[in-house]
Amino acid sequence: MAFSGKWGGRKAGWAAKAAVGIVAVILAGCAGKANNDTYGLSAAPTVEGPASTNRQILVPEPTALKALDSDQVVVRLSGSEIQYLAKSQWSDRLPKMVQAKLVQTFENTGKVGGVGKPGEGLAIDYQVITDIRSFEISTEGTDTGVVEIFAKIVNDRSGEVVTQKVFRATVPARGSGNPAFIDALNAAFAQVSADIVSWTLKSI
Repeated sequence: MAFSGKWGGRKAGWAAKAAVGIVAVILAGCAGKANNDTYGLSAAPTVEGPASTNRQILVPEPTALKALDSDQVVVRLSGSEIQYLAKSQWSDRLPKMVQAKLVQTFENTGKVGGVGKPGEGLAIDYQVITDIRSFEISTEGTDTGVVEIFAKIVNDRSGEVVTQKVFRATVPARGSGNPAFIDALNAAFAQVSADIVSWTLKSI
């Protein structure tokens, strides 16, 4: 609706000023968010293991508690207290990144008939189901990257759990800056993901 006359002009001027203020607030919010450094998980490790080329594997997205199911980097101050690493974030939700790297690690072995995520239409033999229990920088004592993932292999045809195991790795940070903390987490995850894939190849 168009305004006319004296009051119309005042209302139009007020609306224009309000719009400018809203745009300024939005831009300020965007500028603040851009200050976070964004990190990804490192390349999938090379894994040795027996060939199982006639098996096809499904890797669902891992489950995780809410504190880990985000793009924030967790820092554990004590057994019950956590914070998030300042001015840092993952490039995606952590469970989604872990899933992608596990799939890539299986693919890089060349030792399975196929590996994929739900919805990709594979005729599945086994599922590798995981739960992220720890993926954090521990500040108790030496700053350390800690990754713990529970995994179980399920026969997709019968629903039977073939085997299950907890995988854990700790890597001290070499330095005190955010990149050093991320490097420690990447190194710990590389160990855990390699162990999960090698264990799976030996179990199916």
